[in-house]
Amino acid sequence: MRPYTDQSGPAASPSSGDAVPAPERRETAAAAAERSRGTDRRRVWRSRRYRWDTKYSPYAFVAPFFVFFAAFGVFPLLYTGWSSLHRVSLSAPNEMEWVGLHNYTRLLGDEFFWNALRNTFTIGIISTVPQLLMALGIAHLLNYRLRASGFFRVAILTPYATSVAAATLVFVLLFGRDYGMINWALDAVGFGKVDWQSGTLSSQIAVSTIVIWRWTGYNALIYLAAMQAVPNDLYESAALDGATRWQQFVHVTIPSLRPTILFTVVVSTIGATQLFGEPLLFGGAGGQKGGASHQFQTLGLYLYEQGWFNFHLGRASAIAWAMFLILLIVAGVHLLIARRLRKSQ
Repeated sequence: MRPYTDQSGPAASPSSGDAVPAPERRETAAAAAERSRGTDRRRVWRSRRYRWDTKYSPYAFVAPFFVFFAAFGVFPLLYTGWSSLHRVSLSAPNEMEWVGLHNYTRLLGDEFFWNALRNTFTIGIISTVPQLLMALGIAHLLNYRLRASGFFRVAILTPYATSVAAATLVFVLLFGRDYGMINWALDAVGFGKVDWQSGTLSSQIAVSTIVIWRWTGYNALIYLAAMQAVPNDLYESAALDGATRWQQFVHVTIPSLRPTILFTVVVSTIGATQLFGEPLLFGGAGGQKGGASHQFQTLGLYLYEQGWFNFHLGRASAIAWAMFLILLIVAGVHLLIARRLRKSQ
């Protein structure tokens, strides 16, 4: 018989050096190398993603603005320009007949267009000049230490926050011919009543008054912010030289506010060119005509009348582009004046 041997003894167990067979050790090294390569790939990917995020995320943040601007700004502008070269009616906007520059040449001989342009210019002057002068004076008063200055700063901005419809309807009542408060005051001091809506100059003054009331506080806050940026050293030096407050205002404040004043003039000019809501509501029924004799019809009202009452979308588009060209001219003049101011400083 064969002698009994214990297979579980030391003779049967592998040596300590052979605990992991050579093929398994090679497999483990390959797995470790693969894991290392995977870690390197993830590190490279994270680094690349970080660079992409740093480079392109700002564009993603501002992309919604450009999308909406392209949809509601660029596309309507281009489509309006294309429509201005066609004869197209509001009742059939998809039926266009090419007419080239006919709509533009027609404007040159259109007396209603030139009347609207004159009215826009006149109302712009009557409303812009007093508005900015009053805003400058109010800002000068608020710039000094004044009790309850915070309340007054909020109060002067209230008209700007008021709806144009609500403000215009109130002024329609104030300028009423028979029962208006303004005519009542004029009659009380010996002046006759004025038919504000029928007269040319009177109606333009009435519309300008609404614009002045709504926008004076807004411009005053702009001037106030610019005044607070003027260094106090200039005022102290002027005071040491014996300058009064009025002299400081003329020789220190006004020169320091030249860029801001130019900005408000340009913005007010753009607003006057696009004036629409105030004269429309002031005229009541048939307000798109700007009065029985078109005495206060602006370019915006004339555009509205041609497009939405006469159904001439091509002509309305040409008027819109004419207004756009006028604004470009205003912007160009602004750039020239601003450049000369920078050179003079």
